[in-house]
This record gives sequence, C-alpha cells and structure tokens, in this order.
Amino acid sequence: MPAFETHIVVNQVPPLEDYSLYDTDPALREAVRREGAAAWEGDLATHGAWLGRAATLQLGAQANRNPPRLHAYDPAGHRIDRVEFHPAWGALMAGIMARGLHSRAWMQPAPGAHAARAAAYLMQGQVEAGTLCPTTMTFAAVPLLQREPAGAVDFGGQWLPALYAREFDGADAPLAAKRSALIGMGLTEKQGGSDLRAAATRATPLGAAGQGCAYRLVGHKWFFSVPQADAHLVLAQTDEGPGCFFVPRWIPDGPRNAVRIRRLKEKLGNWSNASAEVEFEDAWGVLMGEPGRGMALLLEMAALTRLDCVLGSAALLRQAVAQAAHHARHRLAFGKPLVDQPLMRNVLADLALESEAATLLAMRLARAVDERAAASARALLRLGTPAAKLWVCKRAIGAVAECMEVWGGNGYVEEGPMPRLYRETPVNSIWEGSGNVMALDVLRALSREPAALPALEAEFAPARGRHARFDQALDEWRGLAGGGDAAVFHARRIACGLALLWQAALMIRHAPPEAARAFVEGRLGGGARGFGELASDAAAPVILARAWPALEGR
Repeated sequence: MPAFETHIVVNQVPPLEDYSLYDTDPALREAVRREGAAAWEGDLATHGAWLGRAATLQLGAQANRNPPRLHAYDPAGHRIDRVEFHPAWGALMAGIMARGLHSRAWMQPAPGAHAARAAAYLMQGQVEAGTLCPTTMTFAAVPLLQREPAGAVDFGGQWLPALYAREFDGADAPLAAKRSALIGMGLTEKQGGSDLRAAATRATPLGAAGQGCAYRLVGHKWFFSVPQADAHLVLAQTDEGPGCFFVPRWIPDGPRNAVRIRRLKEKLGNWSNASAEVEFEDAWGVLMGEPGRGMALLLEMAALTRLDCVLGSAALLRQAVAQAAHHARHRLAFGKPLVDQPLMRNVLADLALESEAATLLAMRLARAVDERAAASARALLRLGTPAAKLWVCKRAIGAVAECMEVWGGNGYVEEGPMPRLYRETPVNSIWEGSGNVMALDVLRALSREPAALPALEAEFAPARGRHARFDQALDEWRGLAGGGDAAVFHARRIACGLALLWQAALMIRHAPPEAARAFVEGRLGGGARGFGELASDAAAPVILARAWPALEGR
C-alpha cells in the first residue's frame, strides 16, 4: 500500500435495504393475527417486501429531495393552480393505491379489513410519510360520501367508483377524464386554528338551499390539505351554521373551480407533500349532510385521520428503532459492536419497548374500527383515539431523536435516513388537533360516553392482578379522571395516563413476560426521565430480538 494512502473506509454501516418490513417485525405480525387480519398476511408480506427494496426506499428519498412546485399560470397566462410532483411521488402513490390503502376497507368491508389496512399503512409510513396525507384524507372522506343520498353529491355516480379505483392518476383534469380520484380537506383559517367555529369562509346558495344543493364559497383557508386533490371537504358558514361542502377541483360539466392556490407552505418536514394556502373566489360547492351540521361531519372524518396520525407516528418510531438497531449491530466502538455495549443495550431495549407498545395500541384501535357496530368498540375509539394521538405522537418525537443519536454524527447528516424521520415526527402531534385539543376531547368522552369506562374496564381486566405497579397506577388514574372540575387542569395527565395504561395492559397481555415487566417497571414505576433507564439487563435479549431479529442471541 502506498505510504500516502489515507482514505480507507472501515467501520461504516451498510444501508438498511432489501429487507421485508413485515418479516422483520414480530410485534406487528402478531398484532395482525390477534386483531383479526390474518387473512391478509400474504398481501402484507408482499407489501412489506416491496417497501423494503432499495429501489422503493430510494423513491422516498427522491420525493423529499424534490418537493412539489406550484404553477399558478400556464405559459399563455391562464390561471391553472397546478401542483407539480416529482415522478417518485407518483410511483409511491401508485403503490399505495394498488394496495387499496385509500379506500379498500370501505369498498370491500370484511372482518379485519381495517386492521389489515392499518398494518399496511404502518409499514408504508416507514418509507415515506408525505404520501400518507392524501391517502388518509381520501380514506376518511369515503364513508361520509357513501352516506350521502344518491345524486346529492355524487353527480351521476362518478365519484365513489373513482375513489375506489386502484390505479393512481395524478392528472389535473375533470373527473370524467381520470381513472381515479383523491380527496383533500380545508378547515383551518388564519384567525382560528383549533377553533373551527371561528371560520369566516361564507357559503351562499345559488338557488335552493340544503343538502345536495349548490353554493358559492368566498373566503380563505390557511392550511389546505392535498391542494392537488380532485375534490375537498371544506368547512364554511351558512345561515344555519357551519356546513360541510364538497368542493371539486373542476365544476361538473364546467370549468376549473375558482379555488386559487396562493402559495405552498414551507414546512419543517413532510417535504414531499403539498400543503397550501388558498382563496375561494366564488368557488362552487355542494352541501353535504344537514344544514348547520358540518362540524359533526368533519369531526367524524377527523376521528379517522387522528387514528392515522397514531399509525404514522408508530411507523416513524418503528423505522427509527430498526435503523438504530441495524446501526448498533454493525458499528464497532471500543472494540466491540455498539449493541454489545451495556449502556447502549439499555437505550435500544427501552426504545424497542416504546415502539412495540405504540404498535400494539395502534393496531388495537384499528380492530375497534372493524368492530364499530358494537357500542363498546365505538366507545373505545371515542376515548382511545385522542388519548393515543396525544401520547404516541408526542413520545415518538423524543424517541426518534434518541434513535438518531445512536448513529452519532452520521445520524445528523442528510445523506442518511435519520434527519427525514426526525423532521416528519412532530407533524402528527400538530395536525388533526394538537395536544390540548386531544386532552380535552378525552375528558369529553369520559363525561359524555356512558359506555366508555365500562368498555375500558373490560379492556384492562385481563391485565389486572399480574403486576402490582399496573394495578396501583390504574387505581390512581381512576381517581384523577374522576376529579370533577379540577380534571380540566389535569387533562393531559388524564389523557396520557390513559394511553400509557392501555399500552401497559396490552404489553402485559400480549408481549413476552420479560418485555411486559420491563415496560411496566420502566413506565409506571416513576422516576424514569428518558430512554435508557431500564432497571435490569435481564430482559434485553428478548426485547432486542423482537425489535430486530438480526439481534437474536445478543
């Protein structure tokens, strides 16, 4: 070797690619079977293998390096408000729609369909989170459109077939010229974020008023989700109160609708996905549901989008843990792999527990969507969804940051996956209702849903009597939740406590005993301030092998 040779690459970790996201996740596979989606295991395994391919992972990186661009006018000066995406975005959306994550569970309802869709969504979110936004918005809008009377919104039966279609069509064209369609949402305005009743956008009937009638909309939206979508559900004021309007991108048998995109938002993360600020200049829309009942419709939609936020955060956390475990297995420090360093094992095992608990809770809620015909399942969703969104989405932020730190300086460099995972994580806590909104929603569910506490008791009962700390924490939570007027001040403690107890109950019931014990002692014992504070190394081999099968035997 020449004396001047200095650049010898050693002790660098190979990229995590060409692996199955499904086969390497025992906790997810077990949850799929347990929550009633075993019939879809073949599809999920195929999906997980496609997502883990180097080429698919590269699509995610490309879509984020090449964010969407707004073209307000065409070369001749016509107003077009077109959003241009990189081809990688289209390839990812094609994969999502081919697998029906946007509508199949509604089009082909079957036992376990929503749990299967949740598992697929959780894997999809590990590869590219921006494409989840149009997927979620469309998915949550479909059941609302299904309930509309024939002809009220569907304009001759065109929209639902287009939303059920499994072929992505990103063309900016009237619905009749497209193979499929996507739906977006427009709620937030400058003067009111969470306070949706402060919306100033005004809807005026063009003739007769009421459900299925045409209105013109004037106003603005500060955040307009999926601005390129073929239609949006929009909140606007009417004489009867807030209404929900179906606002297509193209007026049926007419011109492009007067929804003007003023700018695309420059966001902390979620770079592949377009979010816009828009103005309605006498835009054409149709009233959905009863006059003045738009809030109820849109909050029903939000219940589903909030569950997708939980799944999205569980996805980011799972991928961050997989990346950290893969890195620690290959990277040497002080003469041996990082994963064999005692303190690093503590950190990794603690992060793995956080990820598994998030997956278990998200999948349990997905099963409740499948079982929503039962009052107990609806109560669990009403209570558990906002609690899980508050807890899981916030916990994921710190956990993903800790996973990035496992990589050291390499984790902070844009060439690797960790910065994008970290940038993506906060948005699930903010969108679809921030932390205080979720906490107060949990209080409302506790006070207004008679079936909520009995359903929760039935959920927790199988875990009682197996860990004293769990029993004690559950009794303390009951006292706090029944605190009357003081409960509002403690709303976050109540909501987060509920989610954490539910995670602990699921871990006790379904995880290996060593992992369940470590979770209960580490989360409910008090005193833990961060990750890497497990009391014993005894459970680490079991926990790490579940987190990343390549670590089995370490």
